[in-house]
Amino acid sequence: MDLIMRIVLLLGALLTALITGLFYAYACSVNAGLGRLSDAEYLKAMQHINRAILNPWFFASFMGTVVVLPLGTWLLYRTGHTEAFYYLLAATVLYLMGTFGVTIFGNVPLNEALDKFDIGASELSAIKSQRLRFEVPWNSLNLVRTWASILSMMLVLVALFKQ
Repeated sequence: MDLIMRIVLLLGALLTALITGLFYAYACSVNAGLGRLSDAEYLKAMQHINRAILNPWFFASFMGTVVVLPLGTWLLYRTGHTEAFYYLLAATVLYLMGTFGVTIFGNVPLNEALDKFDIGASELSAIKSQRLRFEVPWNSLNLVRTWASILSMMLVLVALFKQ
């Protein structure tokens, strides 16, 4: 059981780190670069990115974390690793609410609204308005999920060392 638990915790750390890296990269470089584009270019780029990210590699890490962290939490609870359990429980709740929840209930609806927006058939004023409705809230939500992921990953690592 200890070997299985260690593998689950290591996998949880890896998956959380991958997602953290993705959101961190957006926060410190991708969003800044995209922000320099014209309104139409920005919206087109985000439409393409939002479609491209829906791939097996992203889903494996994003959804895998949703499975692995609760599984690791349950294993720690079941085996009586009390201190590690509480750290991993905190990491799990933080990831589920601050990363997964913010993405599903915040970023995804913005992405879906943007996907339906026809840039080519829109006037410049509508394009500018769409960018304002999308960019600021999307970037703000990305910062929330970035920090939630960072803190979650740190808690996973603490749990790994405590068990």
